[in-house]
Amino acid sequence: MREIVIGPNEADKRLDRFLTFYFKEASSGFIYKMLRKKNITLNGKKADGTEKLKNSDVIKVFFSDETFEKLKGKNEAARKEGLALEKLGNISVIYEDQNVVLVNKPFGVLSQKAKADDISLNEWLIDYLLDKGDITAESLSSYRPSICNRLDRNTSGLVICAKSLQGARVMNELISLRNIDKYYRTVVCGHLTKAMSLKGYLSKDEKQNKVDIKTKDPGDGYSYIETEYEPLQYIKEKDLTLLEVKLVTGKPHQIRAHLASIGHPIIGDVKYGGKKVSSLNHQLLHSYRVRFPEGLDEPFDILAGKEFIAKLPKEFEKITG
Repeated sequence: MREIVIGPNEADKRLDRFLTFYFKEASSGFIYKMLRKKNITLNGKKADGTEKLKNSDVIKVFFSDETFEKLKGKNEAARKEGLALEKLGNISVIYEDQNVVLVNKPFGVLSQKAKADDISLNEWLIDYLLDKGDITAESLSSYRPSICNRLDRNTSGLVICAKSLQGARVMNELISLRNIDKYYRTVVCGHLTKAMSLKGYLSKDEKQNKVDIKTKDPGDGYSYIETEYEPLQYIKEKDLTLLEVKLVTGKPHQIRAHLASIGHPIIGDVKYGGKKVSSLNHQLLHSYRVRFPEGLDEPFDILAGKEFIAKLPKEFEKITG
């Protein structure tokens, strides 16, 4: 017999959904059969699977050790523990509490894996938390910490990550409702002199991994986008402008393509017509700061109204002086 003690990351889940996630190699039919036969019980009583789990609930599983491990399946994170930390190194952590981690993602690091053997910021996050002892290989059977907002591989800067299920729910809702203000720093070709708000419509060609922007709504396949920018510095000898950009909506390649559409592409961004720079092999775009809204409920009230900044990469200083 094995016991599974429910923690905060599993609370509020339905018992049947928790069990089918936990026992990855078991069918839902098998899970229901085991519940009917009382081979799986909840707090010492028969359960039908529809129960909502609470913190500290105890699930007893009357399987042999061999069957238990076989139905759980192999734990990918445990097999590869430490690999992402080894490959990606010590990524800077800007802020951390029991629910949230804010990190400064370097250029060249994937936010999420594109292929099975990729190592992304998600894998680094799990390794980082395993190494600190904040999570265990066992806890990954029911919840896997993950990033909440994505950046392109060659866009650096601040990424919001969720350590807990509650953190994931709250952060994803705030992002979805556009309640977190996100600001970027970038350097574009040409001279921009005043703050502007750009509005348009974006469509992505998945095969080309490139987006198209229109000023008027063409209909199907296009989504509304809005991008604000403010010039911070003009580098006259290079005819470049340092901008702070507020991402009002958040679509793939939005900042890159929107600035290019007005004739001011980001330097190094050859995909969208940006000027090649010898010291760069990617677009110079950095997620610089985020600001959380006021009035957040506990335990997220510690973030209410707070602003966090991800230090600019050294490439900015080389360009702007």
